[in-house]
Order: sequence, then C-alpha cells, then structure tokens
Amino acid sequence: MRGTARGLLELTRPGNAIASGLLTVIGSFVAGIAGGEAGLLLPVPPEFRVAAAVCATVLAVGGGNAINDYFDREIDRINAPDRPIPRGAVSPRGALAFSLALFVLAVALALTLPALAIAIAVVNLVALVAYTELFKGLPGVGNLIVAYLGGSTFLFGGAAVGGDLSTVGVLFALAALSTFAREVVKDVEDVAGDREEGLHTLPIAVGERRALVAAAAALGLAVLASPLPFVVGTFGVVYLVLVLPADAVMCYAAYESFGDATAGQSRLKYGMFLAMASFVVGRGFAVV
Repeated sequence: MRGTARGLLELTRPGNAIASGLLTVIGSFVAGIAGGEAGLLLPVPPEFRVAAAVCATVLAVGGGNAINDYFDREIDRINAPDRPIPRGAVSPRGALAFSLALFVLAVALALTLPALAIAIAVVNLVALVAYTELFKGLPGVGNLIVAYLGGSTFLFGGAAVGGDLSTVGVLFALAALSTFAREVVKDVEDVAGDREEGLHTLPIAVGERRALVAAAAALGLAVLASPLPFVVGTFGVVYLVLVLPADAVMCYAAYESFGDATAGQSRLKYGMFLAMASFVVGRGFAVV
C-alpha cells in the first residue's frame, strides 16, 4: 500500500503541480482582489476563492500528469522506466481512475469561482485531456497547448478574484513563450522514445537543431518582452532589477540545450522560477 500511495503521488508530479498553484496565487496577487460577488454561483469571499483556485489548479495539473502517464505508459518504458506505471507501482487502470478523481475534485472547487474562472477551468480541463490523447505527437501543436496551459494559470488566478486581467496578460504571454521553449527542449531530450512510438514531435519532424532554434526564438521573444510590465507601469524598477538575472539564466539555458538538452531544460526551469519570484516582488513593491 505504501508503494502504491507513493506511486500515485509521483504520478501527479507534485513539484510541477505545486508550482502551477503558485502561478495561480501570483495571478490573483498581480491582478488584485476586486471583491464583490458578481458572476458567482455561490457567495464565496475572495480569500476563499484564491485558496479554491490554487487547490483546483494543483489537482487539475496533478490529474493531467497522471492521465499523461496513463497514455504514455509504453513510451515511458523507454524514456522513463522509473515512473510509477512502467515500474509496476501503479496499474494503468489505477492511474486512470486516480486522474479522474482529481479532475472531479478540481471541477467541484472551480464551481465556487466566478463565471470567467469557471470558463477558463473548463477550457483547460478539455485541453489537458485532449493534449495527451490527440495533440501531443503533432509537431509543435502539443507544445503550444502546454504553453497555453502554463500561462493560463495567471489568468485563472486573476479571474478567481475578479481582478484586472489586463495586468496579468503580459505575464501570461511571458510564461507561455518560456514554457513552449522548455517543452520543445524536453521533446529533443525524449526523441528516442517518441520515435519508437511513432510520434511526430517537432524535433522528429524538422530535426533536433531546428527545433532548438525555434525554442531559442520563443525564449528570445520572452526575454525581449520581459521589461513590458515595467514599461506599462504594472511593476516598478525592482522588478526590472530582478528579472534581468532570470533572463540571463534562461538565455544560457537555451544555449546549453544545443549541447545537452537535459541540462538545458533543467536550467530553464530554474530561470522560470526566478522570473516568477520577480513577478511577486515587483508587484509587491508596486503596491507599496
């Protein structure tokens, strides 16, 4: 039982799920709590809505990761044999049931939020399931869906509190571009198993180097656009000081990926975390 419980937890990729929850918190913080109960199915105070949105995000991402492992179980026997299903800690049927349970809980929590947040949640849930079953193996399409999902956590957090979504729109774009870049680099890392399963990911379709160039271009756009929250006045100069090191880490990660995709995508993740920290601190000083 302990092994199964550990396997179920691993299916959710708890680090990624919690990180997505933090993005939702950042989205609500940056957008600002508007208060009021317009568009709510239930009279829920804004503080509870933040908690509900965060928990819904963590559960939905965890469920998405679990169902991804269910559909990718044959690929993972090559690319990631230590994951719960290939190593026998969790059965495929158990992983599927677990993911569905997480989705149900996420939807129940989302129903306590404003209508716009519910709409975002529904779109994201459909995209999560469709990604793995329909779009993951299509060149670039799966990467774009994951990029949208990563960025939309900011929008979801802002919508949960009825805040100004225009303030998180730039953050959505920055997160989507950097997530797209990391997903492409991860596809380069997984070329062997994806080719074995007959998938047509971007590196397989256009070649690994061209795919890495596309990832670097997306990341370059994100870096070039990163000063915009300062330029439009959403964040102060503190944000600009903090985001520049994050930009430097991500640029180096893009360069590193051409020689070592595994190291590059790992370093890119750290750069993205630094960027998230700059959003929080920058907004905090702007409010003060």
